[in-house]
This record gives sequence, C-alpha cells and structure tokens, in this order.
Amino acid sequence: MKQYSILLVDDEESIRLSVRYQLEKVGYRVFSAENGDVAVEKIKNNHFDIIITDLMMDGTDGIGVLKEAKILHPTILVMVLTGYGSVDTAVEAMRLGAFDYLQKPCSKEELLIRTNKCIEQIKLNRKLKVFEKIIPICCVCKKIRDDQGREPGTGDWMEPDLYIEKNSNLETSHGYCDECAKVLEKEALLANQKKSDSI
Repeated sequence: MKQYSILLVDDEESIRLSVRYQLEKVGYRVFSAENGDVAVEKIKNNHFDIIITDLMMDGTDGIGVLKEAKILHPTILVMVLTGYGSVDTAVEAMRLGAFDYLQKPCSKEELLIRTNKCIEQIKLNRKLKVFEKIIPICCVCKKIRDDQGREPGTGDWMEPDLYIEKNSNLETSHGYCDECAKVLEKEALLANQKKSDSI
C-alpha cells in the first residue's frame, strides 16, 4: 500500500509534534515546517500528497502557502487549520482551492477522518485521470462516446472520423485498407458475374 506524504505547517511546535505523532501512528509519512516561508521552499523541492497548514502565521500565512502550493502543484490537496473565531478566513481558503478545514483544537478522530477523506479524494482523482485516457468504443458499431467536458458515461456516440476531427487537430481522409479493398473488389466481381449470368 502506498505511504502517503503530508506536509504539516504550523508555527506552534506542540501542535506540530502532536499532529505529526497521530498521523505517523497510522502510517502516513509526515514532514513539518515551522512557518509558511519554510513550507513554500519544501513544496518547491518535494512532492507531497497533502498539505495541512495553519492559517494564522507570521510571514507567509496559510493563505499564502495555499496559493503557492496551487501554483506549483494545482492538484495537491490542502487542508487548513483554523483557530476559534477565524471561520471567515477558512471559508476564504476554501474559495481559493483548499479541500477542507479543521478548527483547532481538533480531536484525533476528527483529524484522521478528515485526512482519510483527503486520501479518498486523491484516489478518486487518480482513477479519473486513468479513465480520461480510455476511449469508450462500441463493440458492435465501433462508434466512440465523446465524454469530454461531461460526466463520464453521458457523452454522445459518434463516428470515429468525427471524433478524431473534434478532439484533435487532425483531419480525416476516407479510403480503403488493402483487406477491405480486396473484399470490395471480390464483391464487385461477383455482382458483375451475376448480372452477366442473368442476361
């Protein structure tokens, strides 16, 4: 099983230690940063599956960490930790792309539930990426379903040449492969032979 990596950003050492302990206990790899500036440097040089960041910090705050993370890695999931009374800031973080937020202090159970929710979303995002690379083709008529920009499975079925023209900068030209050309030639000869026999 993949060991997911988490960057924990908080300027309070006690919170970093306790949260890190809880997450490592259940198998996550946890890295920590004591402020937003250190966090941004780590994000530039490493890959993390999740960032858990405090909102209120000196220097680069949680919103700054969130913005930088989304610029560097648009698909990364960010969960923000917010103290009592700063829910408005947490809502702003969600508007800017945070996946979730937790109010401090939070219980161990709540921390793990929210982190697992992030992991489930990561798994779903990865599955969707795989499905995006699969072209659904009808087994009988060979039409292709065009799901681009729509809920998977709800696209319109179209002829392969139209699908190619719509979804690439290529144009189609119609002709016959060698095998089909031979079959058509035989069919034409048989049709001509039947005509001459019937005269």
